[in-house]
Amino acid sequence: MKTALLMVCVAAAALGQSKSSLPLPGSGNVTLPLDEYNRLIDLAAKPVKPEAKPPIAYAVQRAVVKLEAKGETVLGTMQLDGDVLATGVTLVPLASGITVLDAQQRGKTLPLWQDSGIHSAILSGPAPFSVTLQVGLPVTVEPGSASFSLPVPLAGTVRVALTIPGESTSVSVSPGLVTGRTSGNGQTTIEAILSPGQQPAKFSWATRETTPPPAPREVRFLSDVKTLISVSEAQIAVAALAEITVVQGEPAQFELALPEGYEVTGVTGASLDSSDTRQGTLILKVRAGTERAHQFLISMEKAIGATTKIDVPMPTLKGAQRETGEVLIEAEGTMELAAKEAGGLARMDLRESSPYLRTLARSSLQAAFRYRRQPSETPTVGLEWVRYPDATLLAAVAQDATVTTLVTSEGKSLTEVKLTVRNQAQPFLKLGLPAGATVLSSEVAGDKVKPVQAPDGIRVPLLKPGFHPAGEYAVSFVFQHAGAPFAKKGGAELALPGMDIPIGLLNWEVFLPAQCKVENFGGNALPADRVPRAVDEVVDEEVPGEAAPASYNAPPPPPMAEAPVNLGHLRPGQLGGYVKDPTGAGVPGASVTVKNLSIGVEKIAETDSVGRWVVDDVPAGRMTIRAIAPGFNATTDTISYSPIRPSVYNLVLKIGSVTESIEVVTGAVAEPYKREQKKEDLAAQLAPSTNVLNLQQRVAGALPIRVDVPHEGASYRFVRPLVLNEETKLTFTYRKK
Repeated sequence: MKTALLMVCVAAAALGQSKSSLPLPGSGNVTLPLDEYNRLIDLAAKPVKPEAKPPIAYAVQRAVVKLEAKGETVLGTMQLDGDVLATGVTLVPLASGITVLDAQQRGKTLPLWQDSGIHSAILSGPAPFSVTLQVGLPVTVEPGSASFSLPVPLAGTVRVALTIPGESTSVSVSPGLVTGRTSGNGQTTIEAILSPGQQPAKFSWATRETTPPPAPREVRFLSDVKTLISVSEAQIAVAALAEITVVQGEPAQFELALPEGYEVTGVTGASLDSSDTRQGTLILKVRAGTERAHQFLISMEKAIGATTKIDVPMPTLKGAQRETGEVLIEAEGTMELAAKEAGGLARMDLRESSPYLRTLARSSLQAAFRYRRQPSETPTVGLEWVRYPDATLLAAVAQDATVTTLVTSEGKSLTEVKLTVRNQAQPFLKLGLPAGATVLSSEVAGDKVKPVQAPDGIRVPLLKPGFHPAGEYAVSFVFQHAGAPFAKKGGAELALPGMDIPIGLLNWEVFLPAQCKVENFGGNALPADRVPRAVDEVVDEEVPGEAAPASYNAPPPPPMAEAPVNLGHLRPGQLGGYVKDPTGAGVPGASVTVKNLSIGVEKIAETDSVGRWVVDDVPAGRMTIRAIAPGFNATTDTISYSPIRPSVYNLVLKIGSVTESIEVVTGAVAEPYKREQKKEDLAAQLAPSTNVLNLQQRVAGALPIRVDVPHEGASYRFVRPLVLNEETKLTFTYRKK
């Protein structure tokens, strides 16, 4: 053992003398196994690998050349991007056979080394570089053509953009590939890709001027503008039907002089390509100038506030050789209106007015005029009116209101209000918004409408142009409230705007984020679980001897005017109804299976956007109706069906749970099961309805805002009957979990 130790010490000393570059351990004795000693000897005997060097000192990745031909010279820039791979200073060739006027790198002047016509830069590495050269080349001008040769730099890719005079100039490059060509402002620009490092690329183009196109003939046309002026409580609306007959030339556009202060809300026409408004002029661009007849319908509006007198000038087409027109005046609501003509207007009988213009009117017509515009005058009608208060008869009423509010963790709230309205003549819904609230969007019968800002508040339209409701229809609006950020604990308040139409029953669902535990609700709305749910009766008469199932309720009236099936008037042989969630909201996309127990025939239907379903050709007998939808438990009921007297049935889906099976136990195990069942019932009560899910989706794709709405939380439901012109408020205390 002593001999082996001595050999290790001697070998270590000899190794230290022969390899002086290796670090030496401190003096002393080291005991190693023989295998480890042999491994160290082998490692010490291996030669040190030399430092790897790059195969090339530099590489130019890309070159982007931008040139412009000016007379007998081509000037521009050449940008070279690449990497210096070697360590230290490297001479990098950049360009040859070209005049370099300046060189810069990172905005600073870069000195160049020139040798044998090659311009090189001294760069240090390893590091990337980007060098921009200001370059120039001579142009060879020959009869009818011009050309120049561009030395192609040695780079991975070479792209060239060349601008030459003339919009109809044909440019060629050889060798190379032209990838793009644009013309405009008296110039032509081409884009080309060149082969790197090969022979110079020759660019050539023709210099002969093309024959200018013949001057277009002067455009001459006649116009006839039929105008409907609608006076309402908050605005003046103008609908102009412009008919144009071209007698000479090929016009590309027409210009309509707009009355001052009016905003264009819509432009349509069979030959219309696009429209634009510039400095009080509406520009109507047409698809084909060769057409001889054009027709456009232009609608515009202007807010009038509390004024009762206004002058309305007629919209006129600029450049018309002759312009005639008609004017109809209508008044919305109860008012006494007087119209005074000026600027060539002449009063006419209402029966003599254009039938096409009368079809645009929605209210009673007050006066009619015709005119032929002279160059020195503008046809104008002066309007003055006296509005009388509405009679005691209700102009509009909302049978119910479905309200959904999403509250973010920052305290902001987003609320959607859906009303089922019966309207006789009321054009607007007046809102008393809470302080800090803003209306984002509104809809009437599924179509978007624009809220109106009046001196006394925001007004949401209850009607839209061309819409004449015969029954119930849907009106909705969405508003946002800034609110106050949640603290660790405290109190908060939510409020709904006062609305100037009676609301039979208001259902309010408030979705609060999961981070807050809320309690102690207060306000003038009642918790929904403390109000007994009314049992609706089936609309159709019951079949003698067959009672309607107690678990079904008659559906509410369809909220959309364009409902495809009226379930209150089912035809013989039809069977239909609604699928709802526990809150009473319709469940879209649910699958409903109707099975005849006697003959085994099945019919399958799918609910529409409001949860409505219907099947045809159903035979008489006992039926099972089964409904299922994602996120809900399936529900099944058995009925007796008579095709002679069809009835309407409702199916209510409960929120789905993880396990749907129930195991009955006895003894001491029964009590824990009851407590667990109560937790499941509470979770089902706090689960959000489809109204919450739909509003979350609208925030993500349809509403013009960006709000981080919560996707996890609990819903709390409240009701309030008979609401008119007063805020509905809700207070609660909270603490963060």
